[in-house]
Amino acid sequence: MAPCDPEGLPRDELVPSTEQPNPASSGIDIKSSQEIVEIIHGEDLRAWKTVGDALEVIASVVDQVVESFRQGGRMVYVGAGTSGRLGLLDAVECPPTFGVEPDRVCAILAGGDAAVHRAVEGAEDSVEEGRARVGAAGIRSRDVVCGIAASGTTPFVWGALEEADIRDATTVLVTCNPGWGAHPKAEVVDFVIAIPVGPEIVAGSSRMKAGTATKMVLNMISTAAMIRWGKVYDNLMVDVRPINKKLQRRALGLVSAIAGVDLRKAQDLLKASGGDVKTAVVVARSGVDVARAREILERHGGVLRRALEDEERGK
Repeated sequence: MAPCDPEGLPRDELVPSTEQPNPASSGIDIKSSQEIVEIIHGEDLRAWKTVGDALEVIASVVDQVVESFRQGGRMVYVGAGTSGRLGLLDAVECPPTFGVEPDRVCAILAGGDAAVHRAVEGAEDSVEEGRARVGAAGIRSRDVVCGIAASGTTPFVWGALEEADIRDATTVLVTCNPGWGAHPKAEVVDFVIAIPVGPEIVAGSSRMKAGTATKMVLNMISTAAMIRWGKVYDNLMVDVRPINKKLQRRALGLVSAIAGVDLRKAQDLLKASGGDVKTAVVVARSGVDVARAREILERHGGVLRRALEDEERGK
């Protein structure tokens, strides 16, 4: 479907590339299982290459998200169907992995919670609903709103981006359609991450390589932003929240490795620090008490490397 009045537009501009037939999968219904999975794999490799071509703009978005976080802002994904669920998936994984508040990275899904498990008919077609959901979320100028639309045409997403632009938030569009710029409101987008993966092996099934490429992009944005924001020490997730046995073991191992203590000592340090890995490490490495360790970390914006380097220089 065209995002605006289609009169005068050639047919190939009306149908997003993600919904056009793919010559590579012609006759796939009579292929063997081996042939089918080889075709899928080949198309997924194309998705991987396309994401690589967009790294410069992805890095620019990361910088903007980091600045937003430093100002107390949020990263808000907006999407419908597969795109919305991918945004939700990335958002819900951030708190346990990086120890951030649940609303620091969040998602607005067309159709609401019901759309997580099943399709909600017509939910993606309402510009007004997209605007209303952004308004209800209290989007502000320090927030980043990332619209996700494989086709680049989803009315719900464009309504959300328009409202976010009115509220002076930073706006991002992640799309697999190189023709997204034909949208009459294209000027409301500050950053466009275009990943033109081409037609799917089953025409229109953008949960395939379009979904794969989109998930790669969202993972890059959130992970790189968290790293730049100080949620990682070296390549270790030191802000992990030990909310289950697996993460408890991981936290224990982190304290032991970074602080250079045995597991029993690491367990004692973690208990005294309320399960906070970074506090436990500062206590062990700097020889201060828990309250002082927290003060040191706060002074350095929660960045463990800076806290340790500063304290070690002062010894």
